[in-house]
Amino acid sequence: MRLRAAAFIVTLYGDVVLPRGGILWTGTLIDLCAKVGINESLVRTAVSRLVAAAQLDGARVGRRSFYRLNPSAEADFRQAEDLLYRPDRPARGWQIIHDPALKPEDARRQRMGHLGGSVFIRPDRGQTTRAGALAFHAEVMVAAQPLSEFWDLSVLRDGYGRFIDLFGAVDPSGMDDDGEALMMRLLLVHAYRMVLLRDPRLPEGHLPEGWNGAQARALFRRLYLALTPAAQRHVAATCEGVDGLLPAETEATAQRANALLAQG
Repeated sequence: MRLRAAAFIVTLYGDVVLPRGGILWTGTLIDLCAKVGINESLVRTAVSRLVAAAQLDGARVGRRSFYRLNPSAEADFRQAEDLLYRPDRPARGWQIIHDPALKPEDARRQRMGHLGGSVFIRPDRGQTTRAGALAFHAEVMVAAQPLSEFWDLSVLRDGYGRFIDLFGAVDPSGMDDDGEALMMRLLLVHAYRMVLLRDPRLPEGHLPEGWNGAQARALFRRLYLALTPAAQRHVAATCEGVDGLLPAETEATAQRANALLAQG
């Protein structure tokens, strides 16, 4: 799996640091990234870019430097957290959006389908639209073609397929090292996140034949839960925040695990 340093650091903060106070010692960050082949120079460059993008803030305590989540970025992290660990929120019909200023490529990044011209569509989960756009709610959509064809779902299906191929044979019971379990869990979250956050999550009746999203979700859930006890031990033994070693478990990590267990 090819890893970009900044994207992997976002995964690390979201999975390990966010539910434990949001702050991490730079030395821990460098050590964890080194285990997946990201060297110190790449880490520092990526962190600088994340600071410039207002996702991380730096702080010094004595001679040590720490990075914490920028408060303005926490909403994005919380949204990703909801998608990764909690049950999906069912759509209630469809949003039809007319937005002359929205480019099709930007709409795709927002998981919208393109109906043509300045008109876009997405499952209605109560999302807000930007100023100047018109949004209409439809309980039912009737079209001359399947609604799934307004999205390029083949890219997502291939992404889920690669995820299944990469992690389908992983056996957490064969891991003797807690550090290996943490790194495997981080890679699992990273690979799944890269696909899930681009998925419009269409209602089941509108998914194309052979859709593998549910299979990928079941694999993610099973492995995440199996890897977590050892991963959390390694966090508590090696990962440092401003007040010392991070806790193995917090109320937030327990809520994540319980939410995944409830989906079984």
